[in-house]
Amino acid sequence: MKNYPVASRPPWIIRHAMTLFTLTIIVLYAAFIQWVWGWDSVVSLWTHAGWTSGIVALIALLGTYALRTWRIYDYFPKETTGRFGTLLRLVQVHNLLNVMLPFRSGEASFPLLMKREFGLPLARSTSALFVMRLFDLHALLAAAGTGLALQAEKCWAWGLWLAFLILPAVAFALRGSVFRLLGKMLPGKAREMLDEVEPGKVQKLFGELEAGLPADANAFARAWGATLINWFTKIAVLAWVLGLLGGLSVAASFGGALGGELSSVLPVHAPAGVGTYPAGITAGALAFGADADNRQAFEELGQAAVNAHLLVIVSSLVGTALSLFAARPARDPG
Repeated sequence: MKNYPVASRPPWIIRHAMTLFTLTIIVLYAAFIQWVWGWDSVVSLWTHAGWTSGIVALIALLGTYALRTWRIYDYFPKETTGRFGTLLRLVQVHNLLNVMLPFRSGEASFPLLMKREFGLPLARSTSALFVMRLFDLHALLAAAGTGLALQAEKCWAWGLWLAFLILPAVAFALRGSVFRLLGKMLPGKAREMLDEVEPGKVQKLFGELEAGLPADANAFARAWGATLINWFTKIAVLAWVLGLLGGLSVAASFGGALGGELSSVLPVHAPAGVGTYPAGITAGALAFGADADNRQAFEELGQAAVNAHLLVIVSSLVGTALSLFAARPARDPG
């Protein structure tokens, strides 16, 4: 009897349900923008600001994607040496999936892509992704702390900010103690079950997790530094765009950029950031002094938030398209 594995596959609409759901959300978002402001009104902001400014902002955001790729390239030098183009494509696909899919579900693609392209064990790449996401969150919170310290104008505020800034270095220095503590906290039953699957499985698993950390202090400093430069650059670009399009103060623009990016790293991130990203920008701008009582100013803030969000989406799409030319998948011989 012949087997037909294709026949057992789920229907096309089921296999592509997440993509179709995301596209539906984007279409509804486009209709919502047309209904509330009108696309002519939204796009006209760039006409008044100058399209050159938009191109400069787009190039700057694309530069941050290259820096993110270098961070991973430096993180796994043995596996990625000489294949920066392939890694750039992988990072862009992963970033696009993160932007387009809801609830940060695109994160799951990174370990799978790293295993397929570079043969990294899932535990190691997952551990590395977790560490890099902690770096990212720390950088964003450190940037937010900068604004809060500036508002407070107190020495103690800057002291707290500095203590928070060096927190990753302290955690890295104590990594050995942390892993030993986790090993002791692992229930005996779970340890026995893992060892039954494969002798020494627990030690191997913890070894892979620890291998996902930067190799040494120099590698840690490079990864940490690249993260800070990347996020402070992105926040500065988005703040500039918000100030340019929405007429916001420096503080409100800074807060809006932070609010949008913080919304994108939380699990409540909607498909393509629709609704959640502009809402994060608006909330952040209001928290940092934007005028909420002036209706016209509030509408301009909403339009600027939508434009900043569209800029992020376009930069992801353009970056992914350009990365396809950087390296193409190797064809299997024969």
